[in-house]
Amino acid sequence: MLEGKAVIGETDMLQAMQRDALDLAAKALDFFDVTEATEIARFIKKEFDRTYGPGWQCIVGTDFGSFVTHCSGCFIYFCVESLAILLFRGSAVPEAEPHQFTALEETVKA
Repeated sequence: MLEGKAVIGETDMLQAMQRDALDLAAKALDFFDVTEATEIARFIKKEFDRTYGPGWQCIVGTDFGSFVTHCSGCFIYFCVESLAILLFRGSAVPEAEPHQFTALEETVKA
């Protein structure tokens, strides 16, 4: 597996979920070449959707930036060989009246 090969950059996932993410990345790299980033991302995302419910997003590549909103406990960024993998469950801000949104925005910035 990837233990010792994967380097976790940031995460707020439970250990078991982290292991699943690393295991799935290892399986994806067994099935696909490192140049097939989209296929690797699709494989990991679909397996997390199946195991943990819908709403997962996966980004795989060698050079990308991101700024995402995610559900608490559902974020991991790690590197394997030359690939960086970002896996998270998306979170949308509920519709709110303007004054409620501003308060939420200030809380997020704080």
